[in-house]
Amino acid sequence: MRYKVLKRVDLCVIIFVCNHTCRKEKAMNPDEQFCQNDECRLRGQVGKGNIVIHSKVDKRYRCKECGQTFTETKGTPFYRRQKEAEIVAIVSVLLSHGCPTQAIVIAFGLDERTVSSWLQKCGEHCKNLHEHTVQQGKVDIKHVQA
Repeated sequence: MRYKVLKRVDLCVIIFVCNHTCRKEKAMNPDEQFCQNDECRLRGQVGKGNIVIHSKVDKRYRCKECGQTFTETKGTPFYRRQKEAEIVAIVSVLLSHGCPTQAIVIAFGLDERTVSSWLQKCGEHCKNLHEHTVQQGKVDIKHVQA
């Protein structure tokens, strides 16, 4: 399946996918995660020691402060997606470069509603990331392009 898909995408996407998939699977690191529970007093704070691994099989973490469990993809466009993360990433890159939805539907054998859902989720994630980093001054303004 992966070879069939890669024949239809441009060189930069192939390089991206190869770099992403050729690495060993990333080990779970609780120090890179934060609690996403709105009620938790440590919500959004990375490296506070409150996050532990809950399940390696399901890739779930648990907050020691509030007891809430969550997956490592929670809050990302990959959360609750049935397809591999690589496919979602390729499709989002193609959409961001103006590739027509129908071409993606045909090339990847996806439903048009699925592609539209991914586009919406990726857009929401980018908007939230922009609001969290750029608009709150967490990025040096000379690194931001208009």
